[in-house]
Amino acid sequence: MESRFTKLRYKIKEVSEILEIPQSTLRFWETEFPDLQPHRTPHNQRYYTPADLELLEIIYYLLYTKGLKIEAAKEYLAHNRKNISKRLEIIKKLEHIKSELEGFLQVLNLRAQSRTFARDVSDTQI
Repeated sequence: MESRFTKLRYKIKEVSEILEIPQSTLRFWETEFPDLQPHRTPHNQRYYTPADLELLEIIYYLLYTKGLKIEAAKEYLAHNRKNISKRLEIIKKLEHIKSELEGFLQVLNLRAQSRTFARDVSDTQI
């Protein structure tokens, strides 16, 4: 999966803002998902890598989008991680396409409105 995360490491606050997940949830997920082990400094500051963020996106997808319980998500992750990564990548591509299509639709609606307005103005001038 091509990573959209450009920095080498992220603090927990940044991760929380990027993924829109409370910091307490991130800390809890660290206790529940053994693969999620961000690097810690001697002062106990967490640093997440882009791979950690991708794993967090997968966990988020399983828990919030698919609606799995934590135990089911752990099992699903253990047996189908590659499949989940591919599925998540496809979902992101489809969301991007949807966003672009919505933008095109807005432009078309604005054009249609401006043509209607121009026609109405020309009708009133006659």
